[in-house]
Amino acid sequence: LSGSERKEECLERDGFGPNPFFQCLVAEVAQEHCSPEGHTVVGYALYFYTYSTWRGRCVYMEDLYVMPNFRGVLVILTHLYLYKYGLACRSLNGTFSVLDWNKPSLEFYLSKGAQDLTDKEGWHFLRFDGEALDNLAQEAPPTSTCST
Repeated sequence: LSGSERKEECLERDGFGPNPFFQCLVAEVAQEHCSPEGHTVVGYALYFYTYSTWRGRCVYMEDLYVMPNFRGVLVILTHLYLYKYGLACRSLNGTFSVLDWNKPSLEFYLSKGAQDLTDKEGWHFLRFDGEALDNLAQEAPPTSTCST
């Protein structure tokens, strides 16, 4: 996010504006089961749809967070709902990343049947950002700009 924009403003614009870039599932519990801090919203999954020329429609889960007191079954339910939405839209797979230091999550997902594409297919996730993205954009021929 750019230094001049606040994270909340970007999330509101990009997820809840007229042309959302992402969708979000929110995990909420009844007040009597709230967190020690009094929160009833105890987790979220931020996701968006992508398209694979090999597989067709896909759901990509960008972020999943569940408060520690509510992990376990809530994580499983979040995945079930997320991929149920994906299947309803005829998505053929659900993709997400797990950081290499997060061994418990990686083992959990593998135990549920997820495939580690790094090992299985040799995929590497790459990113351009900051100066590298600016430099790459400078090499592109002139074109119209997208509206925000």
